[in-house]
This record gives sequence, structure tokens and C-alpha cells, in this order.
Amino acid sequence: MLYKLYQQHIFPHLLNQVMQTPSLMDLRRELLLDISGEVLEIGFGTGLNLPFYQSVDKVYALEPNPTIFKLAESRIQQAAFQVEHIQASAEALPFAENSLENIVSTWTLCSIAELEQSLQEIYRVLQPGGTLHVVEHVLNRQNLNIQRLQHLLTPIQKKVADGCHLNRDIETALLETGFEIETLNYVDAEGIPKIGQRMLLARVRKLGS
Repeated sequence: MLYKLYQQHIFPHLLNQVMQTPSLMDLRRELLLDISGEVLEIGFGTGLNLPFYQSVDKVYALEPNPTIFKLAESRIQQAAFQVEHIQASAEALPFAENSLENIVSTWTLCSIAELEQSLQEIYRVLQPGGTLHVVEHVLNRQNLNIQRLQHLLTPIQKKVADGCHLNRDIETALLETGFEIETLNYVDAEGIPKIGQRMLLARVRKLGS
């Protein structure tokens, strides 16, 4: 009962505050400013990405949690483009094969229950040559002490942060799905605890012309 109360009424507000850390907002800006056309955003959350879409026509906002999506209302009203709520899971995207040019995921791949399946779905619905734009906290490959802590604390993190994994190797998962890397960088985000500080910023393409 208490855990359900926390998940529904406390965690969404905590998430909204943490994800506005200045260094994370800077990464959003870097990832999103150049995107144009229609966009599917995986894990829309509270709409923090909306101000950084400067050239898009429409955002399909995939967010399975209605409580979290409700916190986006004011940002959606201020958007200069259409935002359509898609209440579905990333493991079963309600879009046709080869139908989307751009898909965005910002700090969402960490918490999807079936990561491999969701990436296969993203690959399926992208057009050939289409792009997945990703920023995510990831397994720290350089610091073994932090890496050990990430493995140790992930079971706890999953409980308190709605399924979030501290120890996912997103780069490897993208490559195993078949994506071609266009750009990929690792940065340490300021203001974030070291256990979750290592960030992957990447644009990867579906093979094809």
C-alpha cells in the first residue's frame, strides 16, 4: 500500500525535480535542437524535452504512466506543435514498420523492463536511415569500483526509481540490435552522484538508404 502510494504520488514529483538538474538540461539541448519533422519520444515523462524541440511538427508522447504524464500538461499547452499522448509500452509500439524518421529516448532505456525487445521495436518502426537519439546514464566502464557499486545497488534502485537500472551497457545493446553509430560520446554530468554520473549521448541509425 505504502509502496504504491510512493510510486503514484511521490516518485513522479521527485523525478520531475531531479531531471531538471542543469547538466541534464544541457544534454537535452545538445541532443534535441537539430531534430525536425515528426518525433516519437519514448518515455515522455513530464515533458521536459518540449522546449528543446525547435523544428518539429508533431511529438508522439509515449508515456505509460498517466500520473507522470499529467505533470506535463502546462508544458504541452505552451508547445508550438501538436503533442499526442500514446499510452503504450516501449516493448510493443503501436506504429507501423518503417514509419518514423526520428525517435528520442532521454533517460528511459534504463527503466524499460525488456530492453532488448524495446530496442527491436524501435528498430522496426524506424524508417531505413532513420535516427534514434539517445541520452542515458550507463554502466561505468572506466571505474571498476563504481561499476561494482552499480551492480550491487541496482536491485534497490529498481525498487525506489520505477525500474531504473544503474548498470546497463546501452552502447552494446544498441550495436547488438543492429544500429549504426552516427555520433557517440560519454560525459560525466555535474550535480549527479558518481554512481549515476556517466552519461551516453548518441545518435544511431537504422541501416538502409
